[in-house]
Amino acid sequence: MAQTLDETDLEAFRAEARAWLEANFPSSLKGSTVGIQFDGDAPVGDALTWKQRMAGKGWGVPTWPAEYGGGGLAAPAARVLQEEMRRVGAYNPIYISLGVTMVGPTILDYGTPGQKARHLPPIARGERIWCLGYSEPGAGSDLASLQSKAEDMGDHWRINGQKIWTSGAHNADWMGMIVRTDPSAKKHEGISFLLLTMRQPGVEARPIRMIAGASPFCEVFFTDARAEKDDLLGTLNDGWSVGKRLLQHERSSQTGDGLIAPRAEPLEAIAKRYVGTDPEGRIADPDLRMRVARNRMQARAHALTLARANAESRGNASPSNAVSMLKASVTSIGQERAELIIEIMGAAGLGWEGWGFSEGELLAVRAWLGGKAGSIAGGSYEIQQNIIAKRILGLPDPS
Repeated sequence: MAQTLDETDLEAFRAEARAWLEANFPSSLKGSTVGIQFDGDAPVGDALTWKQRMAGKGWGVPTWPAEYGGGGLAAPAARVLQEEMRRVGAYNPIYISLGVTMVGPTILDYGTPGQKARHLPPIARGERIWCLGYSEPGAGSDLASLQSKAEDMGDHWRINGQKIWTSGAHNADWMGMIVRTDPSAKKHEGISFLLLTMRQPGVEARPIRMIAGASPFCEVFFTDARAEKDDLLGTLNDGWSVGKRLLQHERSSQTGDGLIAPRAEPLEAIAKRYVGTDPEGRIADPDLRMRVARNRMQARAHALTLARANAESRGNASPSNAVSMLKASVTSIGQERAELIIEIMGAAGLGWEGWGFSEGELLAVRAWLGGKAGSIAGGSYEIQQNIIAKRILGLPDPS
């Protein structure tokens, strides 16, 4: 059970966290970042040491119960830990994975004691990579139209079908997936949520090459794949409830202001370097100066709204519909920032490879292209707008 801390306890915990970080965070990693756990590459050297220390402390998943490898911290203490990590330039080597942000919290919500004991500790240690089997070629925004099916074979489930846009499936150990288990039921009712090992002959993942050059997405084919009977998460034929809950966790994980520009150079600094400054030291182009300022203001407003939402949600562990508003906001602000950077760089923002471009310029182009997926990943921008209209603003359906 998470600790309950008053202000005095929080300050004592801050001192404890600061001392531990100063003693255990390798200075060579200061300012480093870690990508989402899609590529399967294992950390080495100081990065491996840091991962092991964080896992041993349970602070990779600070609010999870200690019995499942977490830190057992209350949310306020977890925020203090995050502040202290930011102060020393540290990163969480375990958090950026689908297992931590989506599958694990959903197992905590719906899992049996056996499922929690089996799956959560490896996630907390960063040892098991997860992917999600949701979208299909004929079931995107209308996800309930999915056709991948799981047949009850008595002692196991037999799975056939296809999933698409499955992030990291080619390197994943396990998949959390929604499948049709009752074809005769209404489309939202005959669905179940299964936990499936990817390491079996009946599962084939094929990476989809993207415009940004990387291939985080895959199409996955299931041919008589097998899931055990106790791999059913939640109640049979009520997988739609489980799946929606996971999407709430996903959107909640995608609302942080750090996603707009994690550890990035300030936008105005980039503009001054490429565009120049006026006699007063401001960005030389007044129109660009206004748009840079507006993006910074929007990012700040997002951060303050996120902080308020976190404060209002204390004592309520359930993600709210407000995460859709924040998800839409962070996507819009992040994409606008990427567009501004490419515009600011001018011809230097047109590079793909070659000696004529710096590493930062090439990364900016790939970030701009890759960021386009943010309008779809985790629920499309249009879907978020519908949720905001209906569930937050209470607007009626169009006639």
